[in-house]
Amino acid sequence: MTAHFTLPKWYDLHVHFRQGEPIADYIDAHYQMGCCGALAMPNTQPPVARVSGENTEDYWTIEGYLKTLNSAGADKFDDLIVPLYLTPDTTPDMIKVGVEAGLLRTAKYYPPHGTTNSEHGADLKTYMDNGVFAAMEEHGVILNIHGEEHGLSGENYFGADTNAEDYFYKNNMPKLISAFPNLKIVCEHITTKTAVNFVNSASANVAATITPQHLMFTVADLLQGLKYHLYCLPLVKFEQDKQALLKAATSSDNSKFFAGTDSAPHAVKATQCGCAAGCFTGGIAPQLYAAAFDLNENNFEAFKNFLCLNGPAFYGLKVSTETFTLTKTPSNPSVQGNATPLHIGLGLEQLDWTLAL
Repeated sequence: MTAHFTLPKWYDLHVHFRQGEPIADYIDAHYQMGCCGALAMPNTQPPVARVSGENTEDYWTIEGYLKTLNSAGADKFDDLIVPLYLTPDTTPDMIKVGVEAGLLRTAKYYPPHGTTNSEHGADLKTYMDNGVFAAMEEHGVILNIHGEEHGLSGENYFGADTNAEDYFYKNNMPKLISAFPNLKIVCEHITTKTAVNFVNSASANVAATITPQHLMFTVADLLQGLKYHLYCLPLVKFEQDKQALLKAATSSDNSKFFAGTDSAPHAVKATQCGCAAGCFTGGIAPQLYAAAFDLNENNFEAFKNFLCLNGPAFYGLKVSTETFTLTKTPSNPSVQGNATPLHIGLGLEQLDWTLAL
């Protein structure tokens, strides 16, 4: 008998829709894979680092980017959140005014030069000292955090015994939650056993997203044949890390870990000066998550919690009353726009699961 599962439509709580004409394709790809909403990353060019008003050459605004996304088709989602990109120009008053305007719900920390378009960020201590995190804690703004230490090199950045994420969760995060115990934090796209252990040991104010690629692949998969479509930041890690992520996501009592694809479309991945970071999983993420879980009747409730329930519970979003289905039959979803979906980039002719709305 063919496995067949019906689920509530879900929120992708970490996605890059980018900018320009292709965003309509990227938004539609998410809608077609059963998304009822999304957390749309603010690392555009220029970044979304103001709350309201018109976009400028230096900074876009949440208000302006929301209008852009909605005009490209995101208005059919139940909810759409755009975080404020934290820069040295972010102030505590900006947090207060943004919340009062009803536009600011979350803010994003990027380690300077740590990933795509992150050069506008500042050291974590900047926001701990200047009152921004205190204002977020006071006004109930969630912190979305890219948990890697910036400025590391060589073995410290990515080694057998430590890496940039490992360092961040051992050294920086304990100081952050000690200083701001009531600040709600989403540790985004975690990749290591260290991060899993940290989230599990922290209070209910701390949760984490996990991408499909980090549940399915390791650095060996990236390097064997140099499959650059698997290149993302943070990098995929080692087998023990992948197993820790899988255990966290698939546990029957999991309430802290949920879906955030970090889907990041690039028209050109490999360039003369390097490789663009990001895996495009628009249109195929639930199928990939189902494959990672080895979805079956015994773990269906854990899968439903991870994909559809835990994220809305943490963010205070309504669970959708609409549904979609996953069926254990092979499929080869059509390509959306000018970005290459991860499975095609990896040379996979088809997926093990079929999605239908």
